Amino acid sequence: MNGAGAPDFFFREAKRLNFVARSAFKLLEIQKKYGIITRGASVLDLGCAPGAWLQVACQCLGPLARGGAVVGVDIKKVKVPPHHCDERVRTLSADVLKTSPRDLAKLSPTGMGFSVILSDMCPSVSGISSRDAALSAELGLCTLKLAFSENPEEILQEEDTLPPLTSKEGLLLPEGSIVIKLLEGEDSSEFLQLCKSRFKTATWFRPKATRPTSREIYLICKGRK
Repeated sequence: MNGAGAPDFFFREAKRLNFVARSAFKLLEIQKKYGIITRGASVLDLGCAPGAWLQVACQCLGPLARGGAVVGVDIKKVKVPPHHCDERVRTLSADVLKTSPRDLAKLSPTGMGFSVILSDMCPSVSGISSRDAALSAELGLCTLKLAFSENPEEILQEEDTLPPLTSKEGLLLPEGSIVIKLLEGEDSSEFLQLCKSRFKTATWFRPKATRPTSREIYLICKGRK
């Protein structure tokens, strides 16, 4: 019952609670443990298909009167789920790797950026562990560059380093938080150190809803320096 794709407990619960995917429980557990999304937050969800994290993020914003926004971006066209979402949720079909940080920032309520960035992006796996982990790390690095850089050329051309930072650069607002999904590999420890230098706290977390056969792990970073 726990093999990839098998209808386990979280699959059944997702159906019962009107979440579009079992992955909703991953973000729910992250939120419960770390409180990433505060009421009225502005949230950018990268790789948002099929929309389960949009549902959870919207619920974390609190009552409609508290404001906030959730913007989901995916290379696929994603409809806002009818359950657990309200008018604060919108989606954009775009290739994150080819989208300017400034264009994404314009989608935020202030036009200046987001207080939370979620990345559940994952490469098309080949079955070769080292290759898949490397591709996953590239997506994670892209997320960091979007968070910290205003120059799209830096995202497309830099391969393994982040540009010099100032407090006003990039999509992630000062004191903001970020969640990045990665596949465990030899670059994991280096990736963690990269984030520790840029956030007040950075730690790995593996939600209970992650399938036993999966190498997925989430990097939880809070408090952009």
